[in-house]
Amino acid sequence: MTKGPLAVNWGTWRLDEPQAGTFGVATVELENAGTVTWGETVLLSYHWLDGRDNPIVWDGLRTPLPTVSPGESVTVEARVRSPIPPGRYRFTPDLVVEYRAWVSQLGSSLAAREIEVLPREGTPHTELPGWVSPAADWRERVAAAHAEGYGVVAGTVEWLGGIARRRPHELDPYAPGPGRVTGFAYPLICPSVLDGITLDRLPEVAGLPAFAAPIDEPWIYDGRIVLRADPKARGHR
Repeated sequence: MTKGPLAVNWGTWRLDEPQAGTFGVATVELENAGTVTWGETVLLSYHWLDGRDNPIVWDGLRTPLPTVSPGESVTVEARVRSPIPPGRYRFTPDLVVEYRAWVSQLGSSLAAREIEVLPREGTPHTELPGWVSPAADWRERVAAAHAEGYGVVAGTVEWLGGIARRRPHELDPYAPGPGRVTGFAYPLICPSVLDGITLDRLPEVAGLPAFAAPIDEPWIYDGRIVLRADPKARGHR
C-alpha cells in the first residue's frame, strides 16, 4: 500500500503513574512512516478515552517534535494532564497538524492502552481567620474534591450575625446552595489549596481572604462546602 504524506508508526510508550488532574510525563517512541518531513507544524498530543473509545479528553496538551525525516524514529517526552475523576481510562498518543487534522484521522492506527488514573494526593492548606470555622462536613467534602483531581476547592459562607449583624451584600454570591457551580465568576473565599499551587490574592470580601481562581489548575466551587463566619467573634458591632 502506498504511504500517505503523514503517517506514524508507534513504538513503545510509558506514562508516569497518573493522578487525577495533575501533570505527568509520557515518554513516546515514534517513527515517521509517511513521505514528508515532520516540521514545526506537526505536534505530539494525546487523547483520554473511555472503555468504548469515546473521547473523555480529546484535545490533549501539545508537545513540539524535532525535525523528523521519513523513516526516522525519535523518542519524545510529552507533558500530560490526567483527567478528572480518577478511574480506568484508555490513553493514546496521537499527532496533530494544528487546525488541519489528527494523523489518526488520516489512517494511522492509535496505540491505546488502559491506564488506571489514581486519586490526587497532596497536603491542603486554607487561610482561615479565627472568626471563621468549617461546617461539620467541610473537611470531608474538601478532601473528596481534592482526591477527585481539583487542586483548589472553594465554597460558601454562612453568616452567623443574625438580624443585629446582617449578612453583607458582598456575600450574596456565596450563599450555601445545592451543588457545584461551573465557571463560578466571583473571587474564591478561603479556598483549600494543595501545596505547590499559588493563587493571586484579591481585595478581601466582607473581611474574608479572597483569591482569583487559577488559570492552569483544575478548581471547583461547591455550594455544599460551607464555612461559618461569626462577626461577634471578630468584634463586629
